[in-house]
Amino acid sequence: QVQLVESGGGLVQAGGSLRLSCAASGRIAGINAMGWYRQAPGKQRELVAAISSGGSTNYADSVKGRFTISRDNAKNTVYLQMNSLKPEDTAVYYCNAKKWAYDYWGQGTQVTVPS
Repeated sequence: QVQLVESGGGLVQAGGSLRLSCAASGRIAGINAMGWYRQAPGKQRELVAAISSGGSTNYADSVKGRFTISRDNAKNTVYLQMNSLKPEDTAVYYCNAKKWAYDYWGQGTQVTVPS
């Protein structure tokens, strides 16, 4: 099993910044990609950003140029730096780890950007 614990969410004014962290523990050997998804009320969960074990990244179009995903393999931690936040970024953000055929999820952390 893989456990993922997120931190760093909160309330921030439009234009502000937050950094989310996700620490992986347990049977982490074999994890390849890690990423962040988000789910706003009444909407489907969507990919925000992902990073492979080799460091390749991809982003949702809506966050390109504002969000940066990074990974510290020594600490088994993935980060999401979010800048220029907008009200439409308001959602619960979930950390994800892909290991073989399985997806592991964190408990989620709320990010709120008031309009």
